[in-house]
Amino acid sequence: MLYERTMDAGSPPTPLREYHERTKHSLASVRGAGHALDWDNQPLPFKVYPDLAPTPLPSDLPGSQRPALDALAGSARPPYRPLDQPGLAHLLYFSAGVLRVRRHASGSIYYRAAACTGALHHIDLYPVTAALPDLPAGVHHFGPHDFGLTRLRDGDHRLALIDACGDEPHVRAAPALVVLTSTIWRNAWKYRSRTYRHAFWDAGTILANLLAAAAALDVPAYVVTGFTDDAVARLLDLDTTREVPLAVVALGDGAPPAPPAPAIAPLSHATLPLSATEVDHPLVRAAHGASSLASSDAVARWRMAAPAPAPPSRSATLVPAPLAHDAIREPIEAVIVRRGSARRFTHASIPLVALATVLDAARAPSPLDAHAPSTIHLIANAVDDLDAGAYVVGADGGLVPIRLGAFRREAGFLGLGQELPADAAADLYWLVDLEAVFARLGDRGYRVAQLEAAIAGGRTYLAAYALGLGATGLTFFDDDVTQFFSPDAAGMSVMFHMAIGRTPSRRRAGS
Repeated sequence: MLYERTMDAGSPPTPLREYHERTKHSLASVRGAGHALDWDNQPLPFKVYPDLAPTPLPSDLPGSQRPALDALAGSARPPYRPLDQPGLAHLLYFSAGVLRVRRHASGSIYYRAAACTGALHHIDLYPVTAALPDLPAGVHHFGPHDFGLTRLRDGDHRLALIDACGDEPHVRAAPALVVLTSTIWRNAWKYRSRTYRHAFWDAGTILANLLAAAAALDVPAYVVTGFTDDAVARLLDLDTTREVPLAVVALGDGAPPAPPAPAIAPLSHATLPLSATEVDHPLVRAAHGASSLASSDAVARWRMAAPAPAPPSRSATLVPAPLAHDAIREPIEAVIVRRGSARRFTHASIPLVALATVLDAARAPSPLDAHAPSTIHLIANAVDDLDAGAYVVGADGGLVPIRLGAFRREAGFLGLGQELPADAAADLYWLVDLEAVFARLGDRGYRVAQLEAAIAGGRTYLAAYALGLGATGLTFFDDDVTQFFSPDAAGMSVMFHMAIGRTPSRRRAGS
C-alpha cells in the first residue's frame, strides 16, 4: 500500500494514516481515476423531513455593525447578548443559510453563506436548545431550503450532549448547542473517498462564518471536537452508515443547569431519498469509526492531551502591520452576502498590507477544545513590495523566504493543473506534522487538523472579500506541495489550499 512507501518505518499503519495516504492526489491517481459523474443520480442538496412541518424562523434578523475584520479576529464582548430565536436564526442564516436562488430551465442553484466543495452542501446543522424566547426546548434540524427548524425531539436534551462532550464547561453553560454533521453520499457522489477530508473542510468554512457572526452579535461560541460519537448520533437519530457528526458548537453563556435528559428513543421520521442509488465508501466509514471516541471518560482523557505545542520561532522578514480592524467598516454580514468563489483571477498585484491582513485573519486563534495547528506556506506570484517566491509564515506573522523566483507554473501544477492557482496573486497552503498530531491526539487528531485548517481557510475567504479581493479554495497534489516547500515542509501534510487575488469585477483593496 502507498503508506508503506511514504511513512517512516517506525510509524504503524493506523487507519487514519492509511486513509490519508490512500486519498492523496497525484498526477497518476487523477489521470487514472476514470470517474464520471452520473448527473441523473445527483443527490439532493438538502435533508428534508416530508412528514414534519418546520417552524419558520424570523426573517427580521438582528444584524450588527461590527467591522468584518474585527469580527474575524475577535470574539464576543461582554456583556454578552442573550441568545433568543432571532439571534439563533441570524447565526444559522449567515453560516449555512441560502442567501439567494437562481432559477433556470433545468432546476435551481442555491447560493449558500459558506463555501463548499463542489457546491454539494453535505453539512447539516442540528440545534439542541433549552427553552429560548419564542423557541421551545428541543432537538431541531435546520432547513436552509425553507429557513425553518424541524423539531425532532421535544424537551431539553442538552444533558445528553453535555455528557457526550465529557462535561466540557462551555457546553455545560450554553443555552444552545449546534451539531454539525456530514451526509457522506451528498459529497462522495463526486469526490468519492476523499469526502472525509471534505467533511471537515466544508464544516470549517461554515464554522468560520458562524464564529465571526457570533462575535459580531456578542454571542459566545466555542467549538468542541471531542465527543462520544455514538451518543451524539443516537440523539439526532442518524444512520451512521450515511451521516456522521463532526463537531458541536456551544452558543451563548449562563444557561441554567440542564435538567435530566428525557429518554432517547429511536425516531421514525422519514426523509426524502437523496438519489435513486447511493454508493458506499468503506474507506470513509473506516476512517470515521477509527477516529471515534466510545465514552465520556475516553473524551475526557483525550482532551487532556489536547493542548497544542507552541509554534517554532523563526527569524522572519517582517511584513507591514495588518490594516486596523475598523479600517474597513463593512459589517461581517455584508461580506458574507458578497462572498463567492472566484472563477477567474487577473495577474494584477495586491498590496503587501492586504496579504498581511489576510494572514492576520487566517492566524487568529480558533476557540476549539483541541488544537493541531498548521503552518502556512505560500507562493507569492504578484504582491507589491514582496519578491515573487515561496515563503513560510513565521510565528510572529512575518514571511520567511524559502526560495525566490517566479512560480506561477508550479502553483498551477500543485493545484491539479488548474489556471486559478497559477493566476492568483498568492496561494496559501496549510501544512501540519501529522505524525506529531497522531502521537499527541491519536486518530481523532486527524479531524482536528483538518477542521482547524479549514476554519482558518474560511477566515481567509472572508478577509479577502472584505478587502475587495477574490478567493477560492482548491484541491492539490499532496506530496508535490510538500516537496515544493521542502526542506522546510519535509514530513508535513497539506490540510487546505486557498488562492487569493484580483478578480475582473472586484474593486482594488485599500483603494
